[in-house]
Amino acid sequence: GQIIAKAAGVIAGLPVVEAVYRRVDPALSVQLHRQDGERITPGTLICGVSGAGRSVLTGERVALNFLQHLSGVATLTAQFVRAVAGTKAVILDTRKTTPGWRLLEKYAVRMGGGQNHRMGLYDMVMIKDNHIDAAGGITAAVAAVRASPEADGLPMVVEVKTLGELREVMPLNVDRVLLDNMDEAQLRQAVALAAGRGPLEASGNINLQRVAAVAAAGVDFISVGALTHSAPALDLSMRLHMS
Repeated sequence: GQIIAKAAGVIAGLPVVEAVYRRVDPALSVQLHRQDGERITPGTLICGVSGAGRSVLTGERVALNFLQHLSGVATLTAQFVRAVAGTKAVILDTRKTTPGWRLLEKYAVRMGGGQNHRMGLYDMVMIKDNHIDAAGGITAAVAAVRASPEADGLPMVVEVKTLGELREVMPLNVDRVLLDNMDEAQLRQAVALAAGRGPLEASGNINLQRVAAVAAAGVDFISVGALTHSAPALDLSMRLHMS
């Protein structure tokens, strides 16, 4: 069996293909012709699988499901990364991942040239609108988190929706401020207001059409949920050759 690219993109998930075929039949041999993170074009031979035809076909759909989805994530990420080239903005993923696929999807983001946001609730505190409302305000929410032993030592990100909220959070010395659903003019104002006193992250309604303008506003990070929750699968197929 040969897995062939039918579209251009960035490949990701080849170690998973190997794992699938080891589970199906340890006697199968998997030959990798490309490596994760490589750009491919239509017709590229990505990998081969040799052995009993029944075993090759048993693993075909599972292997392709993993490889097509993860390559789709890597490909979309690479498009965002290219769109902000020449700026200081770093493209991040989010926690909007498929249940059971979090580590794989975040790995695919890295293969596409992006970086990972927090992995879960255990490695970063994010104070968002619901937390702020529940606590009675940004200052109260930050104080509550800092008083919690569970949050001790964890970096803290606070979401703001207005320049007024940004003014409130800046003296609190949090690790990063997330600028939620701001337009480009508001983002430029926020960057000027922060004046380099801490990293700024833009998030919300970020697509390929506007990501370059968002990056040009001067933010440090841009988080994009679509990288994992809306990436189209990369078109790949397997062709069987009998011998």
